[in-house]
Amino acid sequence: MNKPPLYFPPVQDADEEGLLAIGGDLSCERLELAYRSGIFPWYSDEDPILWWSPDPRFVLHPNELKISKSMQQILRRNEFRFTMNMAFESVIHACKTNDRAHQQGTWIVDEMEVAYIQLHRKGLAHSAECWMGDELVGGLYGIRLEKVFCGESMFSLKSNASKFAFIHYVQHLEQEGIQLIDCQVYTDHLASLGASMMRRNEFLKYL
Repeated sequence: MNKPPLYFPPVQDADEEGLLAIGGDLSCERLELAYRSGIFPWYSDEDPILWWSPDPRFVLHPNELKISKSMQQILRRNEFRFTMNMAFESVIHACKTNDRAHQQGTWIVDEMEVAYIQLHRKGLAHSAECWMGDELVGGLYGIRLEKVFCGESMFSLKSNASKFAFIHYVQHLEQEGIQLIDCQVYTDHLASLGASMMRRNEFLKYL
């Protein structure tokens, strides 16, 4: 018996808060379809899987990245070291287990952690890391499409560690032709780095 085709309702059917659909699964195929359609999962342990497509969308154009003078000084020091895709599983687990004062992103339940690790092994999910010596002290992860990076979550064990990873990664993505960073929903933290609101229809054009 053939599986029914994967399906999401049109994003225009989302409610005022951005909730579009309930249920389904976190298969790699469904998650990829979701991100390519401007949709992401966000729910807690007590909920079924909830799928969101808010309007407006919180995004960052890489060329509009703001770096404060104090952060520029930190970037020039040798206190931190930056890598990419060197510790994806450690990054997502740290995002799951550490408080994220500035992050309103996805609640990372066990099944979500497993699903994104599978996406990483398929080359769709990526991480950026900040190290202090051999200790992982900050990082972020998300889904990379052709022209858009969809950020999911970040963590920091040392002051400015997640900012360090974020800034270096945005600069790298810009060099590789990424045109937009999807930050999903508003946070003061990301607004201070240059993120702003974009209408959903405009965001979908980038996808």
